[in-house]
Amino acid sequence: MELYPIYATFLVLIIPTLVFLLRKRDNFTQKRLPLPPGSLGLPIIGQSLQIFRAMRANRGEDWIRERIRKYGAVSKLNVFGNRSVLLHGPAANKFIYTCDEKVLSNQHPASVRRLMGERNLLELNGEDHKRVRGAMLSFLKPEALRQSVGRMDQEIRFHLKHHWHGKHEILVMPLMKTLTFNVICSLIFGIERGIRRERLVYLFELLIDGMLALPINLPFMRFSRSLRAKAEIGDIILELIREKRQQMEEQETLDNHQDLITRFLSMTDDDVANPSPLLSDEEIVDNCTIVMIAGHDTTSVLLTFLIKLLSEHPHVYQTVLNEQEEIANRKGSLEEPLTWDDLAKMKYTWKVATETLRMNPPLFCSFRRVVQDFEIGGYTIPKGWQVFWTAFMTHMDESIYPDPSTFNPARFDNQGATPPYSFMAFGGGPRMCPGYEFARIETLTMVHYLVTRFRWKLSLEENLFGRAPLPFFHQGLPIQVKIKKPLHDDDDVII
Repeated sequence: MELYPIYATFLVLIIPTLVFLLRKRDNFTQKRLPLPPGSLGLPIIGQSLQIFRAMRANRGEDWIRERIRKYGAVSKLNVFGNRSVLLHGPAANKFIYTCDEKVLSNQHPASVRRLMGERNLLELNGEDHKRVRGAMLSFLKPEALRQSVGRMDQEIRFHLKHHWHGKHEILVMPLMKTLTFNVICSLIFGIERGIRRERLVYLFELLIDGMLALPINLPFMRFSRSLRAKAEIGDIILELIREKRQQMEEQETLDNHQDLITRFLSMTDDDVANPSPLLSDEEIVDNCTIVMIAGHDTTSVLLTFLIKLLSEHPHVYQTVLNEQEEIANRKGSLEEPLTWDDLAKMKYTWKVATETLRMNPPLFCSFRRVVQDFEIGGYTIPKGWQVFWTAFMTHMDESIYPDPSTFNPARFDNQGATPPYSFMAFGGGPRMCPGYEFARIETLTMVHYLVTRFRWKLSLEENLFGRAPLPFFHQGLPIQVKIKKPLHDDDDVII
């Protein structure tokens, strides 16, 4: 009986403690959700080689779709030596593009960062991202680009006269790359035609070729060649920076909107008493590099697929032609250049371009770095992993776009009916591509002159393409060309 008070006291103390510990364990278990399903594959290599092979064979979409079928909209994998999570769907797209930067940060795999630079817009976060994006938008916003329509018109006429006139057959994709790179050099960077521009074209081809190569820096590897190209590109841009800085010192009234580098150099911070450059030379080099990559390859891919799809869909081609001829017929002469108001009337043509991007987005995938653990779809995604997602999977989702494999520009007649974050060709939210308006101007101007001045048909019945990492046609997309209305010698003058 004397022991009873001792036992009673023990039970009174220990039982609440046990209950507390058990509840804490249960709460931790409930809070810590499991990792996503899926396989990480072989160490370091993971699924990288599988993805490379699928992309080159134009089966990347099938590879991703099979993984989603097997594991669901959230699954783990290993890409570029990084533990990763594949996310799919509009909700996932919204999360990725609007997520707090304390959870997800801009950070591509180390191999990609080494080629694009650590200080480019796609790698920056927080105030640095806002600062550089603001500087870029000050040059690429619609109000600033209005004055560039005439120069764009002139550059495209020059290209068509010198690369399409007098030709019975051409390879579309190489010529579209030539066009878009020359437009970037002329309108964005003010680089004159000549040896330096030709060298840059060659170097950028080498740089892009190594984007999804195995990151092994040995002399005979693609990645090593890309690194050497990146270094030489940086030297050329630094030379341009020195030249333009000297021009600014010598000319007090220099127009700082004449090219992007001059615009960057003219911008300072808010310190009125002792202003400092808004962007460092390293930031100018890295962001000029990313603008060249984006402007050179993404628009050229869009224009190449547009030519192919217009050939394959005569009724769409005829509607585009009717819209463009109506604009041309209102001009005083064939040589009168397009204006900003003319581009605003090309509504159906831009729907065709949008549908082309839906079916054939230039970028296959993108990445974010997980800064702190987060939960999505019932799973925990640990800090240090990377988020891997592909925009085109929502583009080809039949619950969003009925009969998604059919080319149908009319599906964009009412874009408000499309769920947000379903069409991701230009990104979304605060990460919307700053070059959207520039790409729209270039695309519409080129289509106008293509359909009003030329006829064409595909030379091959089957035009196969793959990705490396951007789409490429194995035979360059050959077409047979006939001139309807020639471009005259007056169009040879180029700025």
